Amino acid sequence: MKTHLDWSAYKDAGMGDAYADIPKHGGDFAKAVAVCINSRQCESQGKQVMCPSFKVTGNPNLSTGGRVRLLKTALSSDLAEEALADPTLAEAMDLCVACKGCKRECEANVDMALIKAEYLAQRTARSGPSLRGRLFAQAPRWLHRASWLRALIRWRNRRPWLARLSERVLGLSAERPLPEPVDKPFRASQTHASAPLNAGEERPEVVLLVDTFTRYFEPDIAEAAIRVLEAGGYRVEVAEPSASTPDPERPLCCGRTYLAQGMVEASRAEAKRLVDAVLPHIEAGRMLVGLEASCVLGLREDAQALGLGETMERVGGHILLFEEFLARETMAGRLKLPLKALGAGETLVHGHCHQKAVGAMKSMRRVLKLIPEHDFAMIDAGCCGMAGTFGLESEHAALAGAMAEQGLMPALRDKPSARVVANGFSCRQQMQALGDERPRHLAVLLAEALADA
Repeated sequence: MKTHLDWSAYKDAGMGDAYADIPKHGGDFAKAVAVCINSRQCESQGKQVMCPSFKVTGNPNLSTGGRVRLLKTALSSDLAEEALADPTLAEAMDLCVACKGCKRECEANVDMALIKAEYLAQRTARSGPSLRGRLFAQAPRWLHRASWLRALIRWRNRRPWLARLSERVLGLSAERPLPEPVDKPFRASQTHASAPLNAGEERPEVVLLVDTFTRYFEPDIAEAAIRVLEAGGYRVEVAEPSASTPDPERPLCCGRTYLAQGMVEASRAEAKRLVDAVLPHIEAGRMLVGLEASCVLGLREDAQALGLGETMERVGGHILLFEEFLARETMAGRLKLPLKALGAGETLVHGHCHQKAVGAMKSMRRVLKLIPEHDFAMIDAGCCGMAGTFGLESEHAALAGAMAEQGLMPALRDKPSARVVANGFSCRQQMQALGDERPRHLAVLLAEALADA
């Protein structure tokens, strides 16, 4: 069985463990599946992040362990590649929202999100990507080249017959609005020098990675982040393709949209394009900072399985989330933002599943405490349900809405006058689709709190 991702990190997983039950096909991929110890912790209904679809349905096949059991059966079959197409397994993998909760909360750290990426790659190799899958995967290219796409999406969102047509042709839920690109995407301006440093003080230079979603849908987030970083005295440069980069006019992309649709080769090409462009910055000692959790943490984790070797390892080891960078600089005593109080009212904070999976909510708390007289609270909720494109798909929209109703939306309705912070693009889109227009990125909140704002 040919695998599409690099699973060599699992070459010794389960070896000598009598309980591992490693399937006979799949090589190191099978070992990654077999690290599950069948504790069934993923089938509990606690406050954990993992297995949102299991929490909503109660179907044990939709837990991490349930998916492992189905995968083991398929990979132990004499006709493994055909067995991977089993309808029960297909449903279980289809309803995995790749929240990464199991990577953190499972005792064995089963990485079902990455396992799903391989599963999708196997499916794509058998039958090719769907039309909808190709459109979603190539969003970075469409958004760059097809300016008419903005008008088409607006028409679709405002004309019910077009929404119904998109559901019939592409499987896009007519009940869910599509994110609308802005008329003027983000454009990098000139690099600004940092404020003078105190004697003996060293402040890192920052290279800001502006992801596809921020660039084309919410450019105000990137602008706010630059304002905040410059107010803190940091020299900021935006990561851009070099002249030698393939397709140098097109902005950089991490490749996640391709990986999410099982198109590994295209994802690898996009990731390599980004790595080649930012590596000189890393070699010069600059820090790479990103705004979108799924993109930043995708580079730190999933992209390491694309087979790009040491260069990808170096990039993954030098990229931080915006809040992680600010928290680190605060602890180092270098960050002193000129912030003022925001006024009356509290701030509710919803964490993206991938933020929670790497413990980045601690950084959120540390940074939010920098705002004077700031009353904030973390929303005690799991996955919002949007999960990239999951909540837009007609066969998944109802389940995605049920995930949001488990904790997130009731918490928002309970405090209608509170400010809302959510750093995940898909999280903000889900809240807005379900009727709440308040969510904004931490960078926007901090920019509003700057003394000169």
